[in-house]
Amino acid sequence: MAKLTLALYLLYLALAFGLRGWLQWRRTGDAGFRFGAFSASPAERAGGLLFVVSLALGLAAPVLDLLGVLPALAALQRPVLGTLLALAGIAGTLHAQLQMGASWRVGVDPNERTALRTDGPFRFVRNPIYSWMLLTAAGLALLVPNAASLAALVSLAVGLELQVRLVEEPYLLRTHGEAYARWAAATGRFVPGLGRLSAGAPPRP
Repeated sequence: MAKLTLALYLLYLALAFGLRGWLQWRRTGDAGFRFGAFSASPAERAGGLLFVVSLALGLAAPVLDLLGVLPALAALQRPVLGTLLALAGIAGTLHAQLQMGASWRVGVDPNERTALRTDGPFRFVRNPIYSWMLLTAAGLALLVPNAASLAALVSLAVGLELQVRLVEEPYLLRTHGEAYARWAAATGRFVPGLGRLSAGAPPRP
């Protein structure tokens, strides 16, 4: 399973970051990567760091298993389910990224205004890219369930929570005001119906 997991993980990185960044650059002349927001506050830096840690651990998990350093826990291993979840997560991540069009970014520039996308998969959850990324990480963890893959899943979940709550939601409330507030009050954060914001929520600093 480690070889399959490594292949799926490299495919995921190539599509979600490499191909998507290239398509954005080809379309707009800008690859869409914004990393300055992570230095705005300790909490935001922590979110960015956890995201990077999750990527590193996700790569390390199958490599360490192949080397025999950190073998998978057989009791937790679910090869078929893990493969299906990982493939669905990879496809869903790329689809949601493409649906953002020119508004797609990795990170937030607080001085930049992009169009608010509420159609396509964004009708069901406000952050479908992150939802699919979490599903991908869960699938990969089921393929090679060791300490590294499980830590990668936890790091990703916590990092995305910090990024969304402390960076993206305040930015979108400030930038799009009532339009974002109405959408956020009716649409879940990562899961349909869950994590909706109170109507008229004020922008957070």
